[in-house]
Amino acid sequence: MTISETKKTIVMGVINITPDSFSDGGKYNTLEKALYHADKLINEGADILDIGGESTRPYSKPVSLEEELDRVIPVIENLKKITDIPLSIDTNKSVVAEAALLSGASIINDVSAMTFDPRMADIASQANCPVILMHMLGTPENMQNNPSYSHLLNELMDFFKERIEFSLKKGIKKENIILDPGIGFGKTIEHNLLIIKNLELLKSLECPILIGTSRKTFIRKLVKKDDLPNDKDVITGSVASVCAAALNGAKIVRVHDVKETKAALKIIDAIKNV
Repeated sequence: MTISETKKTIVMGVINITPDSFSDGGKYNTLEKALYHADKLINEGADILDIGGESTRPYSKPVSLEEELDRVIPVIENLKKITDIPLSIDTNKSVVAEAALLSGASIINDVSAMTFDPRMADIASQANCPVILMHMLGTPENMQNNPSYSHLLNELMDFFKERIEFSLKKGIKKENIILDPGIGFGKTIEHNLLIIKNLELLKSLECPILIGTSRKTFIRKLVKKDDLPNDKDVITGSVASVCAAALNGAKIVRVHDVKETKAALKIIDAIKNV
């Protein structure tokens, strides 16, 4: 069964092996801590684990290739020994993606939609693995410097049409392409809400949609807890946004709070599939 055919919303749990991620930077940036957190997410019901070694929060700076490899590869190698849950590598570097796939990862999650590193498409094609293509305006370092669009939804559609065509020409199968509109990546609060409200438009591209709203700044601002990513109101707001996204067409949701999300999605999926 493909992602598009499954009736349940797939929950991707986040493991940030970084000192500076916006929500949990520094909490899981050792092998022992990362594996402990992964075990927690698995027990809470995560369907996929997304492992990243470089923060892409607003105004963040890239880390070296060597540092990113040192952060993620030991975690992937050790997780592969203890779980059959699919592992996703969150990177825009083809060398990291290739090493991660060889170590046991089976999904590439590229916030640049394979625009930063032209070799990424070759790696994805050769591995015949799912690849998540995310839309971002600029780079993490500058994406939130007054983001603006002439017509946000049209520009998203044009971007994904071009990326899908590029991927197919590179030999990536259509069923392996997942689209992420990049909530919070070069978008205002209004942009984020508009995207969630209009996910049906992206569904017309006939690729599964992934949404990552969890604990992001627009949630924190809306619930007026901008500097408290772990606050209960922020978690509740995140779950609400996930439910809205799932009702509007998202097949995968990338979250920090797996237990709360899984409980809410049982109701959402029951409503969708009645």
